[in-house]
Amino acid sequence: MSKIATREAYGKTLARLVVQDDHIFVLDADLSGSTKTAMAKKARPECHFNMGIAEGNMMSVAAGMAAQGNVVFASSFAMFATGRAFEQIRNSIAYPKLNVKICASHAGVTVGEDGASHQTVEDISLMRSIPNMVVLCPADAYEAEAAIEAVYRYNGPCFVRLGRSAVPTIYEEGKVSFTIGKGTMLHKGSKVALIACGIMVNEALQAYEALKAEGIEVTVIDMASIKPIDRDLIIETANTHDVIITIEEHSVIGGLGSAVSEVLSQYAPCRQIMMGIPDCFGESGTPDALLEKFHLQAKDIAAEVKEQL
Repeated sequence: MSKIATREAYGKTLARLVVQDDHIFVLDADLSGSTKTAMAKKARPECHFNMGIAEGNMMSVAAGMAAQGNVVFASSFAMFATGRAFEQIRNSIAYPKLNVKICASHAGVTVGEDGASHQTVEDISLMRSIPNMVVLCPADAYEAEAAIEAVYRYNGPCFVRLGRSAVPTIYEEGKVSFTIGKGTMLHKGSKVALIACGIMVNEALQAYEALKAEGIEVTVIDMASIKPIDRDLIIETANTHDVIITIEEHSVIGGLGSAVSEVLSQYAPCRQIMMGIPDCFGESGTPDALLEKFHLQAKDIAAEVKEQL
């Protein structure tokens, strides 16, 4: 099993797209080496613009470019792309429903030693609350490639959450069927269902294997599309399981867990456990140490399943 960061997949896919369509423009806030938009710049230099450390202005420029009929990819760290530029994203991009794709890297606590100031655990919540905004959080590099292709084809604003650290590949290269608004059933079990997004999908799969070795088979769902969310799949899962456990590298307030609970409370009441970052900031530490601190490793998921059973 290879390990590839989703930000690497973003840069690779973007580099391919910009040479196919001269109506694609790429903006970056002085972080092209880290966000990997430098790959697109190398492939087609005239499409790439370094907007400096001015994320709000970058989003306003992206809106202007998109208003002229272009597809614009705007990138920075998730903390700054969503936090510093929220007003411009809301009023200049989402309100007129312009074709801007905000692809934000270094999300979650696995930014690691950069600490709380760079560890955004609020970005999904912020973007999910904006009308007209699609919110995606792919599980691995190959799903990230498919997600970028999907947002390129989609007409409207999108937010794609990407990570810094290399993560194990789950899917086969070139064989991911990605549809905005749909989740993916990776394993069908009974009684307990794990619904995860981003890097937590791999942890859920490791927990599945550990539990299976003990004779416990749970359902595992990759919910990469957080908005729109796969309502039908959630309802079906709630009707056939005793408990749903949502797992995310994001605050338990306003993220995947909240999105799932909104469906459950309205259409299919079911016991739900939310695993994620509690109501607190991150801190400096290695990615593995932080996942252990916040009880987001496979062993923690397996333990939670056993407790619920």
